[in-house]
Amino acid sequence: MYAVVPTLNAAADWARFAPILSDCISPRLVLILDSSSHDGTPELARTAGFAIRNIPRAEFNHGGTRQFGIELLSDADVVVFLTQDAILADATAINMLIRAFDDPTVGAAYGRQLPRPGAEPIEAHARLFNYGQQSVVRSIADRERLGFKSIFISNSFAAYRRTALLAVGGFPKHVIFGEDTVVAGKLLLSGWKIAYTAEAEVYHSHSYTMTQEFRRYFDIGVLHAREGWLRREFGSAGGEGMRFVRSELSYLWGHCKWLIPDALSRTCLKWIGYRLGRIENKLNIRWKRMFSLHASFWHEDQR
Repeated sequence: MYAVVPTLNAAADWARFAPILSDCISPRLVLILDSSSHDGTPELARTAGFAIRNIPRAEFNHGGTRQFGIELLSDADVVVFLTQDAILADATAINMLIRAFDDPTVGAAYGRQLPRPGAEPIEAHARLFNYGQQSVVRSIADRERLGFKSIFISNSFAAYRRTALLAVGGFPKHVIFGEDTVVAGKLLLSGWKIAYTAEAEVYHSHSYTMTQEFRRYFDIGVLHAREGWLRREFGSAGGEGMRFVRSELSYLWGHCKWLIPDALSRTCLKWIGYRLGRIENKLNIRWKRMFSLHASFWHEDQR
């Protein structure tokens, strides 16, 4: 087992992130893929005993960079992926996650993401909605019941059986983001299962501005437009989106009613962003860069 962490200027998170990671896994089994940080991240990684590979920032891609890590670790059986702001809850988190692979039919597993300390209510609800208290193993049979939710997974804290990942082509090397969703869909269609391990926990959430929410959902729309097979095979994400909105309004009604107008405004912006992303092929590159949370992708897209 190895752990792979893409980083970019991770120094601000390092004191919380690195020590608990070293408690979970031997530092020599951690690979940092650093996108030319200028804040001392490479030096911090070396001091911690982690292996490090530097990549030009302009060459970073959510799928391509992670696939680079997979290709480097040719002797791995299971590879765990984390992001630099996902703080492991305790020293058992990674071991709890990889227990899922005791089942030989499991190709991927992901853990529970808890709201970070001090998270705002809207931010906290998103984590509580998407990451429940009960573990579950999903197969292609769950597609009829869960639809698009059946391929939910997050590489902020996930692990993959390397042979299964490579058997479905690995991570896509040119994708705006959502490389984890693409792989999850391919794994289920190929007969593998995906485990959600609620006992494996990290603290990880984001306080997005309204503009960031719009841009994030624009990118989701781009993913769904370019990977149209996901919707054909697993259905629209609209039903799950409506369930989220109802849950969010109920949560806010019980906790902080004054945030409901803010939440409704965000919902409208998400919908507009998503619809624009779905028609990105009709937009010029200037607008795509303006709308996207991953503007650098569009420079890569033109190469």
